[in-house]
Amino acid sequence: MNKTSGRLAAWHRYAHTTFFKCKYDFDIHINTSLLTLCGFLCVCVQVEQFWRFYSHLVRPGDLSGHSDFHLFKEGIKPMWEDDYNRSGGKWIIRLRKGLASRFWENIILAMLGEQFMVGEEICGAVVSIRFQEDILSIWNKTSNDQITTSRIRDTLRRVLNLPANTIMEYKTHNDKCICLGLLNSARPC
Repeated sequence: MNKTSGRLAAWHRYAHTTFFKCKYDFDIHINTSLLTLCGFLCVCVQVEQFWRFYSHLVRPGDLSGHSDFHLFKEGIKPMWEDDYNRSGGKWIIRLRKGLASRFWENIILAMLGEQFMVGEEICGAVVSIRFQEDILSIWNKTSNDQITTSRIRDTLRRVLNLPANTIMEYKTHNDKCICLGLLNSARPC
């Protein structure tokens, strides 16, 4: 291997990412673990590998029913209880039907291209297909860093070309734990 091909290989590497797909069945018991509902799809370590996989993936707008795609950095589970997510939160954007595929692609390209410029703060992204609307979210590691969460919000607005009046909601994962009463239980949140 010569120096040029070694440099080229290094240029095409990026932070490893993991795809999961969840399909929900409303008959499933409420305490069923998210990871038992989610199927592991792929770990990508190079840009070419990502595109090879992504080009064959069903687009979110073509999914039926109640489904999610999760794209997270390798080693981070798509659960707010995960150590990387526990102190973090997520920006949520609710979409009318028909926009999810384009917005999902824009958000994951921004994530993989490190357009958020917040270092290791981004944990992953989720697109949730629902019956009346679709939901995009981007998860970050530290919810109490307002500068970082604002930068993520502003980047989302730019990358998705959102109008200024678009409602964006930030939810901390800690709030989720409190809401479900998990902070005082044996189960870590």
